[in-house]
Amino acid sequence: MKLSVTIIAALMSAYPTFAEEPIAGRASVIDGDTIEIRGERIRLHGIDAPESWQICQDAVGRQYRCGKEAARRLELYLEASRPTRCEFVERDRYQRFVGVCFRNDGVEVNRWLVESGFAVDWVRYSNGKYAQEQKMARKRAEGVWKGTFELPCEARALRMMQKPSC
Repeated sequence: MKLSVTIIAALMSAYPTFAEEPIAGRASVIDGDTIEIRGERIRLHGIDAPESWQICQDAVGRQYRCGKEAARRLELYLEASRPTRCEFVERDRYQRFVGVCFRNDGVEVNRWLVESGFAVDWVRYSNGKYAQEQKMARKRAEGVWKGTFELPCEARALRMMQKPSC
């Protein structure tokens, strides 16, 4: 009996927890789709923001660092209503907490990033949850939609000489 309890405990510890508790606190922005709260890196679920090194073009063809712009806008947005609370979805391959986050006023951060054009709906993970918000941001020429850009997943793949994951 004691041996079976030990084996079960060992097996359970080898797998990540399926229903982790939400994380709340002051968020620091790592990039346009990753924040940190209390030392925990959190990847925003279902969206993909331009990389910090990524270059986009505005409506008149001027280049700008759209990834840096996305991170800056996210920082300002989160500062306006702290703290931030994130609900767990899963752990990614880097063991980051992947979640859906909310400002103190209840507004969903993931959705706002797509609505504002600072991230795109990553259908591979969202199953199209933010498709309508992306359509509206594109129609209004918000954020990256004001000009031309590569999808972040395509830009990463090109930089790493790999096949895109989108």
